[in-house]
Amino acid sequence: MKGSTLPFDGTPEQEQALRLKLRELKTKEGALMPAMQFAQGLYGYLPYEVQSIIADELGVTLSEVYGVATFYSQFSLYPKGKYRIGICLGTACYVNGSQAIYDRLRQILGIDSGECTEDRLFSLDATRCVGCCGMAPVMTVNDDVYGRIKPDDVEKILDKYRRA
Repeated sequence: MKGSTLPFDGTPEQEQALRLKLRELKTKEGALMPAMQFAQGLYGYLPYEVQSIIADELGVTLSEVYGVATFYSQFSLYPKGKYRIGICLGTACYVNGSQAIYDRLRQILGIDSGECTEDRLFSLDATRCVGCCGMAPVMTVNDDVYGRIKPDDVEKILDKYRRA
């Protein structure tokens, strides 16, 4: 089962809240999706440990939980960083060089799309159109949008957040 290599850092309070919600949902038809949505909201992602709790409490297989988690894009198996980086690989951005920017981000951060740096400062997501085609190529960091960037701009942009 593929997932984060970062250690799970859930709290006993989170687990208690999750188990309570799962017991409430267990009797309802179609409980798996709402259970997983609740868990993702609680933890920010669905690590193996949380998937196991969901499977045990709802009486479904771990592979069923994992299958849903990997099928729907709303779910993540990786924690998200304090700064969530999105690099648009949509058509306008791609033809204007976003792949090179994405490759530079992967090189600097040492992670791939969907992953988080060990210090949990940055996470990286390859995205599709963010609606800023006139500014292509576009990168976002949380709610900040950077347009017409080049691979050489990446380090300076990241430094801004490292210093924050």
